[in-house]
Amino acid sequence: MQRTFRNSLRLPLILAVAATLALVVLLAACGGDETAPAATEATAPEPTATSAPTSPPAPTATSVPEPTQPPVPTEAPTAAPTETPEPTAMAQPTEPPTETPEPTAAPEPTEEPTPTPDPTPAPPCEGELGGEIGNCAPEFAGTQEWINSEPLAMESLRGKVVLIDFWTYSCINCIRTLPFLRQWHDRYADEGLVIVGVHTPEFEFEKLYDNVVQATKDEGVAWPVVQDNEFTVWRSYSNRYWPAKYLIDQHGVIQYRHFGEGRYAETEEEIRKLLKDIGADSEDFAEPLPEDQQRDDTYTAAADREQTPELFAGWNFTALQRRGGIGQVDAYVEAAQESYDTEGYPSVVAQFAIPETVLPNLIYFQGPWAVGPESARQAENTDDLSSFVLLAYSARSVNAVLTSESGETYKVVVTVNNEYLTEENKGEDIVIDESGESFLMVTEPRAYKIVEQPDWEKGQFLQLYSMSDNFGLYSFTFGTYEDGF
Repeated sequence: MQRTFRNSLRLPLILAVAATLALVVLLAACGGDETAPAATEATAPEPTATSAPTSPPAPTATSVPEPTQPPVPTEAPTAAPTETPEPTAMAQPTEPPTETPEPTAAPEPTEEPTPTPDPTPAPPCEGELGGEIGNCAPEFAGTQEWINSEPLAMESLRGKVVLIDFWTYSCINCIRTLPFLRQWHDRYADEGLVIVGVHTPEFEFEKLYDNVVQATKDEGVAWPVVQDNEFTVWRSYSNRYWPAKYLIDQHGVIQYRHFGEGRYAETEEEIRKLLKDIGADSEDFAEPLPEDQQRDDTYTAAADREQTPELFAGWNFTALQRRGGIGQVDAYVEAAQESYDTEGYPSVVAQFAIPETVLPNLIYFQGPWAVGPESARQAENTDDLSSFVLLAYSARSVNAVLTSESGETYKVVVTVNNEYLTEENKGEDIVIDESGESFLMVTEPRAYKIVEQPDWEKGQFLQLYSMSDNFGLYSFTFGTYEDGF
């Protein structure tokens, strides 16, 4: 992914961000539906996209609730100022160049890969290469390390049915599809289906071989996975979505594709059809087809339903890609501009204060935070919980991509509406101690499941506190599914 942007001219990173950052996010990083994209399942643009967004209506201001049960035994956060600074109109940016940075070197695999049998040679696919239905599937060119397999080639897979899955391991939309991929692998691998996960990273830490290996173990990914750190395979398919699936027949021709979540029964029907073409006769063909995940009943019944879109903390997403999502525009943009103007794009510290009223679906910071290209990091160690992140959201579930700058484990206390989480509304990664305090321990860079309410709720106030200057926030994602995250 193109992460490095240099320009001999000063880029007004301030980019219409006065308008853009304070608006609801227009595009989600991962997810998508070919026929009817939703706010949480939108197109993922290339990292250098700078086309001007269509301005949605500004969200309604919401008063920050008075705490009814402040978290104990920790101190309450410092008082917020009473006025919200008015954003300043900003100039249109100069479009950054599009050089591709050098890929992060992958360490040598720690284990010998499982050898795969030599397939029977077959004639090459004749036709145009690309990602359209009817195209010949492109080769795995320009990739890095392979996981769970020796290097594969599309030409060597002739005679098989191949399912290409573009994913990245911190993408919640991708994670939601993995149970269905596991089922297809278990059912049909012996019948001639080969799933190949093309891991195209959204964040820099997702380029590291060891991180991807650990993610495949954590998520039970047993099929071959190849690192596509430079987006080479992604671009050869003209792909623009996480996740995205391309189904390829025995001759190497793309016969079906689907972007985003859902349509699992339709996808499995297509898999069965192509397997039958190569002579497969499986008892699994009689198994029930999978159903799409169900939305929360409270959400579907609500006339005023909404789901908070994906929110980012780094300026590469909020500003350069014009996705917005930041509440305190002035302080954020000043730090972002300084970071952009400095060689190597180091994070730049800014002082933030929560205003008396906040807008929904925007990230607010309290205290000193270092703003960088991909994330924002708490910029000081504290002996209390005076620095934190706040947002007003509408969803059933909340996930956060977090990491540690030093690699050391740290603690993040989580509250909703100024109350600790309980067994009824905590996410999978939350621990509740004997005092009732709800928290998570950040041990590695990944998506953490922090809130899982019994029902969809509108206008909830989420706060994340930490005393560590390792506290690094990349993004928030939200869900309205009955089965979580």
